Amino acid sequence: MIRSTVIAALLACLALPASPVLAQSDSSGDWSFVLGAATDNRSKSVSKTGNNGHVFGSATWQSADGRFYAGPAFEGVQSSGSNVEVALAGGFAPEAFGFLFDFNLAYLNRIDTDAGNDGDAWELTTDINRSIGPASGNLQIQYAPDAAGATKSFVWVEAELGWEFSYRLSGSAAVGRREQNGAPDYTGWNAGLTWAATDVVDLDLRYFDTSDHSQGETYRDTVVAEISLAF
Repeated sequence: MIRSTVIAALLACLALPASPVLAQSDSSGDWSFVLGAATDNRSKSVSKTGNNGHVFGSATWQSADGRFYAGPAFEGVQSSGSNVEVALAGGFAPEAFGFLFDFNLAYLNRIDTDAGNDGDAWELTTDINRSIGPASGNLQIQYAPDAAGATKSFVWVEAELGWEFSYRLSGSAAVGRREQNGAPDYTGWNAGLTWAATDVVDLDLRYFDTSDHSQGETYRDTVVAEISLAF
């Protein structure tokens, strides 16, 4: 079941409009790819896979000046009959006054959602990042006017601090607040370490928790291990 789901997700991503030029790399821009797996899929500190493992991947085109990007992605979910969520996103990432800004618009769709369930969503995200020496900080503000499932809309605000201990090892911690229409509000946080095992392989070990354990195991604390390959 998992194998067929992953194959379907890959085909869905490749079928998106960006796919005819996946192999191209020239002065007009470059493509990069990510594939990975994790013991859980935590989004805003809440599990999207019922505390089960998942695989994920993306293909991203970036303009020659590094400011514009777009591409498809997929990840595992367990929601209303769906096991895969595909996405198509694009954004603009300028630099100003020592800050890196990232303005992103994404459309998400959960494949084979049960009849009568809302399986698609739109998300608008702004990231404001600043690095000083080994330290970094990021503020993320995300708004979904029409989220998937029973949630009608939400706002997520998260602050993250990071530290680069060495060329290979870094750590980060973040805390965020989610205000929702059609679902409970909560605060979520995480902290973990990322080790660049090679120039293409990253290993991440991270602790997650939320303020609302009354919503079940998917809102409770857990440790997630992840491996990703970027090329």
